Formats: sequence, structure tokens, C-alpha cells
Amino acid sequence: QVQLVESGGGLVQAGGSLRLSCEDSGRTFSSYAMGWFRQAPGKEREFVAGITWRGGRTYYADSVKGRFTISRDNAKNTVYLQMNSLKREDTAVYYCAAAPASYGGSANERHYGYWGQGTQVTVSS
Repeated sequence: QVQLVESGGGLVQAGGSLRLSCEDSGRTFSSYAMGWFRQAPGKEREFVAGITWRGGRTYYADSVKGRFTISRDNAKNTVYLQMNSLKREDTAVYYCAAAPASYGGSANERHYGYWGQGTQVTVSS
């Protein structure tokens, strides 16, 4: 059973940084690929970043490449999203999600069967 809980969201000025965390309270975290998605008001949910089950490969949306970094610590059952140089357009609810390891760091949200409740990130100008 995978149970994901995000934390670390908040209000930050443009150009600032935040680190999101997503912890799995289950015992199978290391066997899942993980992803971060986000949904802004009035928009569809979109892929942000993904990471394979061992953390050897990472994938990013073009809009965040070079600014965001996804990582994981399987010993702590936690995946992170370090967000630097934040922009107003990064404002959204951020969700972490787990997918079977075979999907790698897929950008397709239909590959993810487990989702957290989301954490709000608001970037002010």
C-alpha cells in the first residue's frame, strides 16, 4: 500500500526557492517510479518531473528544466522537488505520484496509480 503525503509548499517571492517533500508511509516505496505534477487554477494537471525507482534517471518538463531538481531517498521513503528561480507561472497545487517501476519517470499521469493530496505553491511578484 502506498500512501503519499506532500509538504513544503507555501508562499515565496519570484526568484526564490522551495523544496517539496513527499513521504510514503508504506513499505514498498523503493519499488515505484515517482513523479511530480502540478495544476494551476483553470488549467489541466501537467507533468513537472519524474524519477526512476533507483533514482538513476530523471525527466523534466521543458518549462522547469534547469530550475527544478527531482531526487529521492529510498531509505527515507521520500521524494523531493527542489524548485529554484521560481516564477509566477509556477503557482499551482503540486502533487506527487507513484507508478510501477516499469514506467520509469513517465510524464503520462495515467501511469500513476497513487497520488498525494497536493500542496499549494504560490509565487508572488
